[in-house]
Amino acid sequence: MRKTLTALMFAAALPTLAMAAPPMDGPGHGDGPGRGFGPEHRGPAPFEQLDVTREQRQDIDRLMREERRNEREITREFLTKLPAAEQKAMKDRIDASHDKAHADIRGLLKPEQQKRFDEMKKEQDQRRAEWDEFQAWKASKKTQ
Repeated sequence: MRKTLTALMFAAALPTLAMAAPPMDGPGHGDGPGRGFGPEHRGPAPFEQLDVTREQRQDIDRLMREERRNEREITREFLTKLPAAEQKAMKDRIDASHDKAHADIRGLLKPEQQKRFDEMKKEQDQRRAEWDEFQAWKASKKTQ
């Protein structure tokens, strides 16, 4: 159960990290030889050391996305086996941790960055609400 909780808490923290990440259109991004390098990076991406082709990289990316999707499905499967009270307690704890991380990140930003950060969070919340609405609609279609 500890492993499941740890995995879920890690998965819940990923959106926060994604929002804090620099935009993907700056220097060091793209398909060029400098991809994955720069002062803000720790070193070359693992697959650059293998000199993979663009097609191989796309296939690897696809496989990695599938693997992450499978991990999420497995996590959900085990979480549904927890009692409702533990599920709610875990969700509340993850939400509190997520909110604290957002507040901490926001506190590090300059006022103009905070404004954009707030806009991004609002857009993300809107997309999440739309997704939840879609999932509820989809579930209602299955029961009919």
